[in-house]
Amino acid sequence: MRNTILISLLLGSIAFGCNENARTVSEEEDTQTTTATTPDSTNLTPALNSITTADIMRHTRALASDAFEGRGPGTAGEDSTINYLTRQFKAIGLQPGNPDGTYVQKVPMFGFTAQPKASFTAGGKTINLNFPSDYVAVSRRFVPDVNVNNSEMVFVGYGIVAPEYGWDDYKGLDVKGKTIVMLINDPPVPLSSDKSKLDSTMFGGKAMTYYGRWTYKYEIAAKKGAAAAIIIHETEPAGYPYEVVSGSWSRENFDISNAQKNMDKAAVEAWITNEKAKQLFTAAGKNLQQLKAAAARKDFKPVALGAKANFSIKNKLREIESRNVVAKLEGSDPELKDEYIVYTAHWDHLGKDTSLKGDQVYNGALDNATGTAGLIELAEAYAKLPQKPKRSILFLAVTAEEKGLLGSKFYAENPLYPLNKTLANINMDVLNAYGPTEDVVVIGYGNSELEDILAREAEAQGRHLVPETSPEKGSYYRSDHFEFAKQGVPALYAKSGVKAEGKPADYVQKWQEKYTADDYHKLTDEVRDDWNLEGAVEDLQLFFRVGYRIANGNAYPAWKEGSEFKARRDKMLQQQTDTTATKL
Repeated sequence: MRNTILISLLLGSIAFGCNENARTVSEEEDTQTTTATTPDSTNLTPALNSITTADIMRHTRALASDAFEGRGPGTAGEDSTINYLTRQFKAIGLQPGNPDGTYVQKVPMFGFTAQPKASFTAGGKTINLNFPSDYVAVSRRFVPDVNVNNSEMVFVGYGIVAPEYGWDDYKGLDVKGKTIVMLINDPPVPLSSDKSKLDSTMFGGKAMTYYGRWTYKYEIAAKKGAAAAIIIHETEPAGYPYEVVSGSWSRENFDISNAQKNMDKAAVEAWITNEKAKQLFTAAGKNLQQLKAAAARKDFKPVALGAKANFSIKNKLREIESRNVVAKLEGSDPELKDEYIVYTAHWDHLGKDTSLKGDQVYNGALDNATGTAGLIELAEAYAKLPQKPKRSILFLAVTAEEKGLLGSKFYAENPLYPLNKTLANINMDVLNAYGPTEDVVVIGYGNSELEDILAREAEAQGRHLVPETSPEKGSYYRSDHFEFAKQGVPALYAKSGVKAEGKPADYVQKWQEKYTADDYHKLTDEVRDDWNLEGAVEDLQLFFRVGYRIANGNAYPAWKEGSEFKARRDKMLQQQTDTTATKL
């Protein structure tokens, strides 16, 4: 028997009352029935009303204060953050989330600070590269010195091998010891009948698949044996300006420790600016723009650049033991309390740069002190329930998201509770500071049945769902829910919508563009007195409702047909017994 019951049965059997003011929490609205046979008349009002703008701001101010030193993993700022979160979860009355009786999951990592030197030779010219304005380069190998000398350079298009699309950018070329140069994102494959439109059957059309993510490109480069892998940065397809890359990659970075010391990774992982790439290709007698167009076709073949790359990296290394913070609200049903809904938010940011004059702290107020504050608020809301949900709720504040989703990756690969009994992950990364919205944006729209539950709960608030406006930027692969999704667990990543109440149509777009340009991953991401956190409250109440619904429901939400994560989940759940499936 298949473990997943159609979510429509669950949705069809649940009804919420709603008064004329859909945004006002009322007892009538919060009296719910989870199924026709298992009524639940729990009053949700105290829980929902415990989520307030004042509390979100209070926690955000604390976490984003200079005293927390930018919440860098492996720093005094981490200690302050872990202690703060542990105190909050204890005060709320939650149990330690680790079965060992603690509120932390230790995450073994190593830090590496690269001091690179690099140059290219092409057409008899030496192209010098300035770090980090022209390029960034790191080695994730746990070794102090890395050298790549006179390595032949090859342009491999988008650097993708995708059998399901009949796509192979390498075409059998042996790149062992070579330096490969790649484009960011997926190939924009045009329709054969209309070149002005993208083929939706190839790489999701406009939307990015995991093949477009930079992490994949380095992974396949390592599998192919490349000595160095270089990605050409372009702001639009990357989804962020080059300064975001250079700001992150030019400081200490981290990876999860392993016995192999990452010797299976490419020796060098690098980015170069689009301007520097043009200079390289021109010196090599190639037209980068023409090659980009050629790379969007299946028949593309790697192009030897007739150029050589040289990298020398001094790695400053240290081993640390970072921590995820985890707290648990145990479910009330003895038969279901060993099943889980997991809320996540990353507590870390970029830390402190003592080489700077003046302000040295990357406070990360929106990213992601707000999300972490939201996690605390959700924990408090669940603790306020007079009747606890049937299934258990896990509140997981993860480390090192800014360093490559490392904390969530470690949990997903080393779960404290079985993933085949984890019904859903709900993730928060940057809350709304611009006020209530009429809609809710779903990142990775169309992936899972969690969206159906979200839609019903959003409707109870007088809101509706909309897809993300720029799926080509690959936001679904850029926050902690993705590590759960990779393992097969349905994961929801939603944000406030694009239409703010009582504001011009482009208000949210302009607000977000300004934040991305002026504050994202910059020293200026600090608490602002003009924030309007009413939309954050609305969203947190929505996320509460979704989790509560699942925790009391009769079904495991599933991935939808066509999702790249569905096969893994189906295989996982087939291993469960028919008895467990019937119980659900």
